[in-house]
Amino acid sequence: MGSGRHSPRRVPPVSGRWGMEEFVEADVRRLVADHLGVGTEELVAEVSLRDELAADSLDLVELAMALEAEFAIVVPERILDQVRTYGDLVQATGLLIRTRCEEEAGGAERPLRMWVRITPPAGGSAGTLERTGWLTPYTAETVAEDALRAGDGARLELTVAASTVEGLAQVRQQFARLGKRGVQVTVRRDHRPPELPVQSTADRVA
Repeated sequence: MGSGRHSPRRVPPVSGRWGMEEFVEADVRRLVADHLGVGTEELVAEVSLRDELAADSLDLVELAMALEAEFAIVVPERILDQVRTYGDLVQATGLLIRTRCEEEAGGAERPLRMWVRITPPAGGSAGTLERTGWLTPYTAETVAEDALRAGDGARLELTVAASTVEGLAQVRQQFARLGKRGVQVTVRRDHRPPELPVQSTADRVA
């Protein structure tokens, strides 16, 4: 994938002024380069994620999950569907961060910090999967899919930094359906401060 098609420039500010985008662009650039396997010099405002960087739907979903973990935001599917270029992605990320900040200022809670461990059933060929990050719609669906993929008899251990019993109950309800499909689900509350590392990890343990 050549890099001589574009002259790199900053993503333009929203409404003619520098906003949140100026501060998040470097992190967005790093995540996109890592997940799509492209050079940072290719990431200019006009470059098409799908047509020029060859990102498919799965790539974009995984990228959305990475953005959610990095910035503690929720990337709705309707927003992801509207993203065409790298510049669109940076501006959408900035908008979602501003929305999150406004909601938190109004008393809304941010997504819960989570620690996940999925253990396959005895005799299974897959390794144990561990994941950390924010519990957003995308990550919740991914955790559920990973647990089901591990097979009947797999064990899902989910620890969340819920501040209330009600919050813990909501998470248990969210994953209750897995129990009907052969997955043993354990949800517990962790009392550590919900600090997020630089980015989430999803590592298989040998």
